[in-house]
Amino acid sequence: MNAWTSRYQRAFALYPYARSADQDAVAPVRHAVVIVGGGPVGMALALDLGQRGVDVVVLDDHDGVGQGSRAICFAKRTLEICDRLGCGDAVTDKGVQWNLGRVFRGEDEVYTFNLLPEDGHRRPAFINLQQPYFEKALVDRIRSEQAQGAPIDIRGCNRVTALDDQVDHVRLEIDTPEGAYAIEAEWLVACDGANSPIREAMGLGFDGRVFEDNFLIADIKMDAPFPTERRFWFDPPFNPGQTALMHKQPEDVWRLDFQLGWDIDRSAELEEERVRSRVRGMIGDRAFELVWTSIYTFRCCTMEDYRHGRVLFAGDAAHQVSPFGARGANGGMQDADNLGWKLAAVVQGDAPEALVDSYHVERKHAGLENIKNSSRSADFLTPRSPAHALFRDAVLDLVEDHAFARPMVNSGRLSMPAQYAGSPLNGADAVPGAPARSAPGSPCPDAALDEGYLLDHLKGAVLLGIGTPVPPQIAVGGVVMKGSNFDAQPLLQERYLGDASCAVYLVRPDQHVAARWLQFDAEALARAVDQMMGRTC
Repeated sequence: MNAWTSRYQRAFALYPYARSADQDAVAPVRHAVVIVGGGPVGMALALDLGQRGVDVVVLDDHDGVGQGSRAICFAKRTLEICDRLGCGDAVTDKGVQWNLGRVFRGEDEVYTFNLLPEDGHRRPAFINLQQPYFEKALVDRIRSEQAQGAPIDIRGCNRVTALDDQVDHVRLEIDTPEGAYAIEAEWLVACDGANSPIREAMGLGFDGRVFEDNFLIADIKMDAPFPTERRFWFDPPFNPGQTALMHKQPEDVWRLDFQLGWDIDRSAELEEERVRSRVRGMIGDRAFELVWTSIYTFRCCTMEDYRHGRVLFAGDAAHQVSPFGARGANGGMQDADNLGWKLAAVVQGDAPEALVDSYHVERKHAGLENIKNSSRSADFLTPRSPAHALFRDAVLDLVEDHAFARPMVNSGRLSMPAQYAGSPLNGADAVPGAPARSAPGSPCPDAALDEGYLLDHLKGAVLLGIGTPVPPQIAVGGVVMKGSNFDAQPLLQERYLGDASCAVYLVRPDQHVAARWLQFDAEALARAVDQMMGRTC
């Protein structure tokens, strides 16, 4: 068993190996969906599918969550997805909430930004939470759903060693501490990380760019009066000619990030006294405890296609970005959010496979957008030519006294939810004067209501009526929708009506807008539902 638990140190042993009945079956047992990889993307997708009644198996080659903070910045849209899945309070209450960021050049503050300057949202712009706690919250929620009968099976210490993609299923060979066995999956989803063994086994590559700079992460525990905000430095006195970053995490743990440059001696840089010296340069003589250190480089790349037959790719297995902007884990959570309802509809016979194809269309668009922003951030932080360096320095020279230059300061364009403009699932946009932020393809903006918040009412497919009535429940094209009716309250006017006096919105199960009209129209709704379900693709 040691060979299965020593690949990395655990923070939590969440799914220890247990023998499955499939290992004793005479023939391979077929499951609706098999997910390879028990990280946040895989677990979120399993939770979503299980809540929709889909038989899903998660295979992970370890028995729990590894140590180290890793992804720590979870964006507002990720928290809203967690709300829909039932674990939003658990992650938000544990995390450190923040909206403000400060940018320094040397010792001087040159720029301050607020990522959520408007009121009326349940969740903050970001929380900081060590990834092991985030993953544990997802698994805890899965255990709660399992107790209520959700068909989710997590199998730790189950390593996929081979796969065969057939026309209507995928056959998987799996190794365990008690020997090998095989299962079949109608659909296989690879959520197995940046070095995806599934992607490698299928001979599929990445298109993109490798960045040569090295960065040191030092998680430290200290009692410090620093405010809860993101602090970023260009050319600080404690790391001259480079950059640095500070974030607060729960339990008095702080993430410090130091740019090191290209050609470094990794072993020397990870020596404890050298790390301590860098930390003391940033925080002064305060007492601290080293919790975790790591050196990383990064690449920005994507697969050409996120679907290959009955195999789908999500998270870092499909696309990778620099850590600047917190687009990795947050983008992966949006992958799971996008894929869950579509895969469930196809498995349950409510939609054609074209709906799954739309996962690739929409999330490849989002992946390219994240790579573009991530690459631009990396070029600003680590100029790859004299021209890039000249531009960055000129912007920093201007920014303190000239407001027009501040949006050009790129210390990491922080994660925003994807807008699926041009998606084949988008229907009519027939509300003249309505805001662009809630056009078809957009994630529904939250809004404080007279009682509660709007997103609490957008669970499943929903017909939303604002200032005009919609039926309390309606079934169209096999899709049962709840009707939610609201007066044109101020925030709904601002975020959904604009210059209009009323509107009807068709909202997808992932809380993205599918279509909008001035009034309820049964025929228009039927056309939009068919489009939303991929029947017209």
